[in-house]
Amino acid sequence: MSEKGIKRKPDWLKVDRTPVDAYANLHLALSRKNLHTICESGMCPNKAECWTQGTATFMILGDICTRNCKFCAVNTGKPLSPDVDEPYKILEVVKLLNLKHVVLTSVTRDDLPDQGAEHWAKCIKLLKDANFTVEALVPDFDGDATLIKELAMAKPDIFSHNLETVRSLTSHVRTRATYETSLKTLDIANSFGMLTKSGIMVGLGEKFDEVIEVMDDLLKVNCKIITIGQYLQPSKNNFPVAEYIKPEIFDEYKNIALKKGFDYVESAPLVRSSYHSEKILIKKY
Repeated sequence: MSEKGIKRKPDWLKVDRTPVDAYANLHLALSRKNLHTICESGMCPNKAECWTQGTATFMILGDICTRNCKFCAVNTGKPLSPDVDEPYKILEVVKLLNLKHVVLTSVTRDDLPDQGAEHWAKCIKLLKDANFTVEALVPDFDGDATLIKELAMAKPDIFSHNLETVRSLTSHVRTRATYETSLKTLDIANSFGMLTKSGIMVGLGEKFDEVIEVMDDLLKVNCKIITIGQYLQPSKNNFPVAEYIKPEIFDEYKNIALKKGFDYVESAPLVRSSYHSEKILIKKY
């Protein structure tokens, strides 16, 4: 164990976090507009790589979540009111950074009557109208078809919602969210014609066959894009890592998923939900 009470990482999970000029420039642009990224709030290990390449996953609706999932590093509490200017601020920064593809995610806003669906739709539509491609990595919206339809009307290129873990561990690491609700959310999104995507973390104590079950469950709701990455414990207060999965197991998961009929698979220790998101659209088009 490390000094912080977190299981020591193996060599294959060590990354270079050294900031460079492009990294600093992006951080400055976000700070000036009071914008948030899951790259920072979620303590993503790929932050230096992605920011150096001028890409980031914007986290809308603030940085305080109404849920308290045990795997997550995002702050929990009573959020502030949504910033009505946020969609325009994001568009300005995206243009400034000369991005082509944008990933949006958000904290869960159970405190809002529409859980933030209208705000989500505004952000997506504004970017789409400006000819940017968009992945929307969304909360479950409690599986509410009316709210999900509002996002569908904004026409994101990818509708992404994570199962996060296998069925048996969901109640142990997620708050309020359920495995079945997440599948329902993806199923509804697919019914509105959206390209759907989901992801899970491994190393939480799941069994190999349970990961295969996740693949089968996703295919049943016609979700054919999956990401699989190693869970990394953000702090000693979060759910502990049960195991660091070896790279060759990730390769095996990828091969199995492709054989089962998935169109696109990212499976490696440092893979995160939005990692290489733009490659999905390159493959699609």
